[in-house]
Amino acid sequence: MQLGLGTAALGRPQYINVRQDATNTSNLEMFKKESFSVLEEAYQSGVRYFDTAPGYGLAEQLLIDWLAIKTDDTIKVATKWGYTYTANFNPDAKVHEVKEHSLEKLKEQWQVSKQLLPYLKVYQIHSATLETGVLENEAVLNYLSYLKNTHHIKMGISTTGANQVEVIKKALDVKVDGENLFDIFQVTYNLLDQSLKEVSSLLQKENKTVVIKEALANGRVFRNKNYPNYNDMYMALERLAQVHDVGIDAICLQYVAQTIPGSKVLSGASSSEQIQENLKMNGFVLSQLELDELSGFKVDGTQYWAERKALQWN
Repeated sequence: MQLGLGTAALGRPQYINVRQDATNTSNLEMFKKESFSVLEEAYQSGVRYFDTAPGYGLAEQLLIDWLAIKTDDTIKVATKWGYTYTANFNPDAKVHEVKEHSLEKLKEQWQVSKQLLPYLKVYQIHSATLETGVLENEAVLNYLSYLKNTHHIKMGISTTGANQVEVIKKALDVKVDGENLFDIFQVTYNLLDQSLKEVSSLLQKENKTVVIKEALANGRVFRNKNYPNYNDMYMALERLAQVHDVGIDAICLQYVAQTIPGSKVLSGASSSEQIQENLKMNGFVLSQLELDELSGFKVDGTQYWAERKALQWN
C-alpha cells in the first residue's frame, strides 16, 4: 500500500495546522486511547508503514507499546532524531519543540528509539538543514553509518524549508567509508510546494526511496477564508472531489502518489474517520488532464514556507 501513517498528530494534542474541527485534548488518557485506536484502525485497513519521532510527544512510546502486541514482520517503522518535544502538552506553551543535531542528542534519542527494533527499518535526521551543519558533522555521520550497518536499517533525512532541493542534493553526496549514507528522503510535497519535482528523477535514478509528508499542506488545501488567494484551487478540488465521490484529502493524496510514482505517502490522520477518508485515494485514478490542472496551483517556495511559518500550533 502506498499510504503510510505519520504520527505527529497522534503523539501531541497541538500541531502546526489549519484546524477544520475542534478536538478535546484536555484528558490526556483519552487522547492516548484515541491515538492507539487510530494506529490499530490503520493497521486493520492495510497500512504497514508508520512514521514517528521523539519530537512528536507521546508518539514514539505509543508505537513501542502498540508493537508489543504485534507479531507481524510486514510492519515497517521509521523514526527520527534531532527534535525534542518541550511543550509538555500545554496548549499555551511558547516553545513546542527544540532542534539539536548534535552527537549527544543522537545517542540520547537512539536509546529510546532502538526499542522499536526489530520493526524499525528507517532512521532519519529530523529536518536536516544546511544551517545546523549536520550533513558535514563527521562524528554524527559516522555514528549513523555504524547504526545503519549494525542494525541493518535504512538511513534517511527529512527536509523542510524553501531550500529542500539544495539539502537533498547535498545529502545525496554524503559518503562514509566510500558508501552513500542516505537511502530514504522524506520530503514536503503537495499542490502548493512542488519543488520535489526538480529532483524526483535524480532520486529515482539513484534508486532512493521517497516518502511524502504534509501532502495536505498543513490543512491549507481545504477552503479557508483567510487564504482568498487559493480560491481557484479550492474550487478545482471541490469539483474533483464531487466527480470522484471522495474528500478533498483523497484527491490531494492521490495527486502526490501519481506525480511521484513509487513514493510512500504519509497520512497525518488524527482519527479513525480521517484514516478511512484518506484510504479512499486507492479507489480512483486522476486523469492526466486533472493532474495538469492541479499542478498549476504551485506557488513559490518562499511564499509557501512563509505562510507555513505563520501557522499556529492548534
